[in-house]
Amino acid sequence: MPSPPPQSPPPQTAPGRPGRITLADFRAAARELLPAAAFDYLEGGAADERTVRWNAEAYERLALLPRVLAGLPGVDMRCTLYGTELSSPVLLAPTAAHGLFHPEAEAATVRGAAAAGALTTVSTFSTLTLEEIGAAATGPWWFQLYVQRDRALTEDLVHRARAAGARACVVTVDTPVTGLRERDLRNGFALPSHGAPVNLAGAAAGSGPDAAAPANPGIHDPRIDPAVGWSDLEWLRTVSGLPVLAKGIVRPDDARRAAEAGIGVWMSNHGGRNLDTAVAPLTTLPAVAEAVAGRVPVLIDGGVRRGTDVVKALALGADAVAIGRPYVWGLAADGAEGVRATLRALHRETELALTLLGAPNPASLTPDLVGPAWRSPQ
Repeated sequence: MPSPPPQSPPPQTAPGRPGRITLADFRAAARELLPAAAFDYLEGGAADERTVRWNAEAYERLALLPRVLAGLPGVDMRCTLYGTELSSPVLLAPTAAHGLFHPEAEAATVRGAAAAGALTTVSTFSTLTLEEIGAAATGPWWFQLYVQRDRALTEDLVHRARAAGARACVVTVDTPVTGLRERDLRNGFALPSHGAPVNLAGAAAGSGPDAAAPANPGIHDPRIDPAVGWSDLEWLRTVSGLPVLAKGIVRPDDARRAAEAGIGVWMSNHGGRNLDTAVAPLTTLPAVAEAVAGRVPVLIDGGVRRGTDVVKALALGADAVAIGRPYVWGLAADGAEGVRATLRALHRETELALTLLGAPNPASLTPDLVGPAWRSPQ
């Protein structure tokens, strides 16, 4: 028998302007609206951008194995992270310089995320102050930290973030130096004034009492400390009074060490923007989840473009999934409403995928629902 025709979504759940149905639609809109150099800054990765491609291909190489006749009356998409209940297990990863993509910058981002019931992770390199972002936020947000050479500045950033309303501190651990971003080099790209990191104003020289000169000034940022170690994460948890997550883990041994210290695990390769040919996080997710063994949350980003990608990551052991470039496409296309619409589109796709898999909620997703796409399941 032919399958029934797809039903139109109710008006209150429509994901955005007519014609913008998928994340790819928002990407097309952003590409049309943004200057070419700004779009390249957003889209670009390191060197040959192999890791950027691998991140998405890792999801394409997996197939779903749905259960039937599950008798589901409905699906509950809610997720709880560090005591905060969210409408779905999808949150916003930190991305820099939102002023480059929309005049309202991070204020639009946090408003759009809150309207979708999602959590925002605010970058150290935001173009609004932490206080401005906190005032605009009507939903939960976390603060992403690059540990500065000046530890007094680092501590001040964390205290400001907490005072402004941040509920966790996400420490980027995969960026002792930034990657070889050849698109930006070819474009001669530099952040304009409306994309400048205002929270680091006056810190460019790294002149604080704890600052040290970079060992190789040719590749090192004068602000970001390349010598961050595990003890710094313990220190940050003490001085911040917040949950701390390490963003940039892809190895099971690193994940185990983080879990043993009570540090949350955020799997990432920085969207392919740092070390080209670094592994796609999804490929090591099962081993990382096994190493963590439920002691701390496991988050993952990189290459998520569909709701089916979300359920694959959750089935393989992630507690939540983060998107980066896609919500910035929405921001560029339509400000806060674009951010909300991208999240709603992904929410709808994820809800559909859960229903068709026979899974009543994200926690019910299990590894047996996922298999390799290049051979038939036995």
